[in-house]
Amino acid sequence: MDEATFERWLDDYVAAWKTYDPDAIGALWSDDAAYRYHPWDEPVSGRDAIVAGWLEEPDADGSWSAEYRPWVLQGDRGVAVGVSRYLATDSSTLEREYHNVFLCVFDEDGRCREFTEIFARRSD
Repeated sequence: MDEATFERWLDDYVAAWKTYDPDAIGALWSDDAAYRYHPWDEPVSGRDAIVAGWLEEPDADGSWSAEYRPWVLQGDRGVAVGVSRYLATDSSTLEREYHNVFLCVFDEDGRCREFTEIFARRSD
């Protein structure tokens, strides 16, 4: 894994989130991937289960924006940081903002096999 490949994976992650295309979501993950929405969660295990989880409660089109970037890489492990913003129904007023950290482990094909999300809501 190199920084450009990790950045592309993060861009693909956002694109898959925007479209909720099952194939695009599935392309991110290894067959045996483990996905934790919170560090203390039992992981969602396997590509099919991860895709199904993403599709359970999709965010409305245009209701959010996100940007993530690699922060550090070491071998097959990467840490990304970024911001997710959720908008009010007028699609322009910021309703809430989260600062995110993604802990990722990739397989030799560049698919994520371990993913843990850590986030904090910005308070004003």
